[in-house]
Amino acid sequence: MRPQDILPHRPPFLLLTEVGSVESGRSATGSWTLTGDEDFFAGHFPGRPTLPGVLMVESLAQLGAVAVLSDPRYGGRLPLFGGVDRARFRRQVVPGETLDLEVTLGRMSARAGRGSGRASVAGKLACEAELLFVVVEAPTGP
Repeated sequence: MRPQDILPHRPPFLLLTEVGSVESGRSATGSWTLTGDEDFFAGHFPGRPTLPGVLMVESLAQLGAVAVLSDPRYGGRLPLFGGVDRARFRRQVVPGETLDLEVTLGRMSARAGRGSGRASVAGKLACEAELLFVVVEAPTGP
């Protein structure tokens, strides 16, 4: 499944390359392959390009949104960040690496929910965080 088939995000802010598995309303796996051509690498940091931690968390949130939006109860809706708890960054992620992502959703209601996510490279943990989100009506039109 292509991320853009479910998410409203588009480049340059689509931070998922591939969606692996989805259990609607419960969990999802996916990946983000970093080519090195991403604009942020030029300034973060010159001579030592490093994926910003906040973008790792956003990538997890986008994968979580795939799990939410694949649930028919949330059709026509849009999950937005409500908060991030216990974010930890365990290793540097550099151009050419693939960030393997997994998100598990916890308690969800009609208007909000929470989940937890992990990002790793070649089996080594890079980032973990708890995600809180609110669910709003999706915009209509272009």
